[in-house]
Amino acid sequence: MRLRLDLGYDGTDFSGWAAQPGRRTVEGVLSDALTTLLRSPDPVRLTVAGRTDAGVHARGQVAHADVDDTAYLAVPGRSDRSPEQAATTRLAGILPADIVVHRVCRAPDGFDARFSATSRRYRYRIADATAVHDPLRRRDTVWLRDPLDVVAMDAAAGQLLGLGDFAAFCKRREGATTVRTLLGFTWTRDAASGVVEASVVADAFCHSMVRALVGAVVPVGLGRANREWPRRVQLAAVRDPHVKVMPAHGLSLEEVTYPHDDLLAERARIARSRRDAS
Repeated sequence: MRLRLDLGYDGTDFSGWAAQPGRRTVEGVLSDALTTLLRSPDPVRLTVAGRTDAGVHARGQVAHADVDDTAYLAVPGRSDRSPEQAATTRLAGILPADIVVHRVCRAPDGFDARFSATSRRYRYRIADATAVHDPLRRRDTVWLRDPLDVVAMDAAAGQLLGLGDFAAFCKRREGATTVRTLLGFTWTRDAASGVVEASVVADAFCHSMVRALVGAVVPVGLGRANREWPRRVQLAAVRDPHVKVMPAHGLSLEEVTYPHDDLLAERARIARSRRDAS
């Protein structure tokens, strides 16, 4: 039986999503909790929509796990709760406070948390010189001493939209494509706090891409680069030493979207196909 899990976490004290020997990771902690819940003789394996880096947070993360049917149906015990309700409640008692599973349910046929996704939406928060530097938000907000021109940043970000090669903003992996479709990249300033927020949406992201995109636009906001510079960096298709990969703690995975159930398998097939920018 394939289960879908919707979850969130404070990434501060995790070495990212992916399990690593000797390190505390989201995948490792969640796998341990599911293994305990299901009394599985083997560790429960997980597939995730977005493998977040160390320090990155999530509100709308999605994962799936293939589990033994009998073990899952036995989760409610003698209670009259459904397995979905019981699994969510019991995981809350097993997991630490910095991971919350919002929902557990049977996944529809063809569902793959990673490959069936149509988009991922991230948010990046910056408190510049004109914003409130709230110490209660220090774990998810980057502080800058200088003011940012949000209008200029938004204009620069808009030039990067569409299907293209984002090699300039990615850490390359052997055999992996850096072609992505950037569906949305906008900058706004919160009227109450003055905090500057980026919303970054794509069909998928490669390693460090979101923080590098933010790092390419921040110099525009600081007046150190013109609005066309991030686009020129992208077209060069090589990592530029002037693009700073921004700190991880300002980033949060907010939402993952999926097509209608009837289209899940086809979406996964298409996503597995290698793309080019032509």
